[in-house]
Amino acid sequence: MSDKIEFKNSLLRMFRARIPFISIRSIERTRVLEIIQELAEEISIPMYVHSLSHGMTDIKTKKTVNDDRSVVGGIDFAVQNISQRQNLTFIFTEVSDLEDDNIVSRHIYDCVVQAIDRGGSICIISTKSVWSQLQRLGMTLTLDPPNEDEMLKIVRECVLPYQNAFPIEWDEKDFKMAASILANMTKIEAENVLATQMAKGSLTKDDIRLLTQEKDKLFSDISGLEKVKIDPGMLSVGGLSGLQQWLDNQKQLLTADLKARKLRPPRGVLLVGVPGCGKSLSAKFIAATWNLPLYRLDFAAIQGMYVGQSENRLKEAFESADNASPCILWIDEIEKGLAANTSDSSGVTTRMIGQFLFWLQESTEKVFVVATANDVTKLPPELLRKGRFDELFFVDLPEENERADIINLYIEKNLLSQPSSETFDKLVTLSSGFAGSDLEGAVRDVAIQAVINGDDFVNDKLYETCFMNIVPLSKTSPEKIDAIREWGKERALPASGLSWKPFDDKVTMRRSIII
Repeated sequence: MSDKIEFKNSLLRMFRARIPFISIRSIERTRVLEIIQELAEEISIPMYVHSLSHGMTDIKTKKTVNDDRSVVGGIDFAVQNISQRQNLTFIFTEVSDLEDDNIVSRHIYDCVVQAIDRGGSICIISTKSVWSQLQRLGMTLTLDPPNEDEMLKIVRECVLPYQNAFPIEWDEKDFKMAASILANMTKIEAENVLATQMAKGSLTKDDIRLLTQEKDKLFSDISGLEKVKIDPGMLSVGGLSGLQQWLDNQKQLLTADLKARKLRPPRGVLLVGVPGCGKSLSAKFIAATWNLPLYRLDFAAIQGMYVGQSENRLKEAFESADNASPCILWIDEIEKGLAANTSDSSGVTTRMIGQFLFWLQESTEKVFVVATANDVTKLPPELLRKGRFDELFFVDLPEENERADIINLYIEKNLLSQPSSETFDKLVTLSSGFAGSDLEGAVRDVAIQAVINGDDFVNDKLYETCFMNIVPLSKTSPEKIDAIREWGKERALPASGLSWKPFDDKVTMRRSIII
């Protein structure tokens, strides 16, 4: 990625070196032209800018030098002047259809060939790639949206002129937080968001949270990712104290200034373990408690039928996540998308694994990955080594005290009357071997009976019957669960924060009919 300073210095060297063709990739045409305007003041090289609305204008005087607004007309003007004068630079801002061999790309190609002998330079600002034969005549530059440092300057320029006009509660820490949130938006997008907040006549500390919501709206439909809506009131996580404590520490790192110590932001966590024990729920819980948008990466949705399509879609998804940062990226059942030792003869899976590992290692944006896996044996070993994710947690079947917490959470959530303390203790015992989803299902069955028959129908016997009717996965597939738990015992931290204990696999209940 290229920030403004790096981009400006590189472009200056290219102008001075008289590179005949310069392709600038950016979605911010105005910002690129502002930088070129600054460079035009530094170096005495004639520069002209072509647009479909103004034709060809002198970048310094702003005067129109050719009123033919068509791209072909602009190219003809450049060809004519390059043949007569040395060291001219022409910037084209709205050229389409340069990705392949066509009339326009050929026309520009001929213009560039002529510019080589006359010290001329043709510069194209576009969001797309350029025909390979044309690109080989020159060089490419990319200007990414403002990073945190540049965004901090933009935020200050937007806010500080109004410090005597209305109350501004932000201190330096708030300015940096705003810059962190707005980073990777375009300059105009950030200015619009800030102006909207200031239009109400004040800037409070609560507006920091609103900045996140405004950015979330802009990135609600981004390439390769699915925006997940979260209702914090519907989220409750019982147990997993070890994971929650670790996450509290990571949240501090996500908002801290790590540049002085040369540390990258937290990369994320891989949650493996027994199905139905809260791995996926944890991703939503993290996003809600951290007040960050949640995006879901679905590997099945990015699979393409053409060569290279899947890899390109995955790359776009990661770029989208970087631009939406800070955010949570949820990858559910990652083993289904990045399974090792598959029969993929084309090598697509191998390349996607490599692409994912490279992004995990090299991305410096504040994207916190929450990946979940049920069958971790299918994952490639290189994904599990230390340094890929910040930590690897094993989510086991809940212990006795955790089951008590989870049962309580669901009873309160469903607005049910509490069973007697004696029955409650019995439910905790009966639910040995239950996953969190099993406990939720048992309490939901009670709630359904309350809806059908009224709250008076809810009693201790109903609770016991509903719990006894649940047959957990630990009973139907004990070998599978034992294998998963044995793997987690040796290779991951317990998400519960408790030491690993063997599971007492005793069947003490039978299904009975609710009467």
